[in-house]
Amino acid sequence: MPALVTRRTTAALLTVGGATLIFPGQPARAAAPLVRADLEADFKEAGVVGTFALFDIAADQLTVVNKKRAETQFAPASTFKIPNSLIALETGVIKDENEIVPYGGKPQPIKSWEKDMSIRDAIPISAVPIYQELARRIGLERYRMWLTRLDYGNKETGGNIETFWLDGPLAISAIEEAKFNARLASGKLDATPRAQAIVREIIRLESSGRATLFGKTGWSQKIGWWSGWVEREGKVHAFALNMDMPTVTDAPKRVSVAKSILAKLGVY
Repeated sequence: MPALVTRRTTAALLTVGGATLIFPGQPARAAAPLVRADLEADFKEAGVVGTFALFDIAADQLTVVNKKRAETQFAPASTFKIPNSLIALETGVIKDENEIVPYGGKPQPIKSWEKDMSIRDAIPISAVPIYQELARRIGLERYRMWLTRLDYGNKETGGNIETFWLDGPLAISAIEEAKFNARLASGKLDATPRAQAIVREIIRLESSGRATLFGKTGWSQKIGWWSGWVEREGKVHAFALNMDMPTVTDAPKRVSVAKSILAKLGVY
């Protein structure tokens, strides 16, 4: 598959017989991340510690808040439902986003999870048992292949098919998630256009003016996530936020802090 953004290269020029020949050189280094220490105030005002990464595809520019943490990998929790949905579609364990998947009949910590449903219905309420059923169908061997193919985080599954994205060893950084989201938003993952289009559609959240917001929350191991992208006038800004979240009462802060930062960056 083509790269997300054409790489900049240095080049040598040589004129021969009036014609200019271009000899490609080594790829130029990517621009250094823009570190916005001032935006750490949004986390402080919310009483949480976290990080935010934004990738501007058109400018090939990464902006980060709390750079060290933005480079640190954590279990993706339910943000993994984004690639998990893609993998389920690509492996054929479900035919489409509307196929009903059984939840298993066991009591669940959230009552709304206690029913059979499609991934279209499961992803907004983050229904874990539906995705655990898909995981059992997919199997660890195919996960390992697809995590490598998608270049997702550390690509590790360990041996527990039902919890490797919740409890580890799978882990990914905010920067890696933002760039993964950018490839999905642009249809540049190593996956079929159909599967990518379906996943983009089922994580579409809302529109405001000329901007459309896509995303998925997550929470595991006391780390909260919100990950997605904004499309506006043909441009895509992909983002990922993670923060310390010891209790569920802090859950709304994932979205409120990210939206505040997106607004200050002029994205949404």
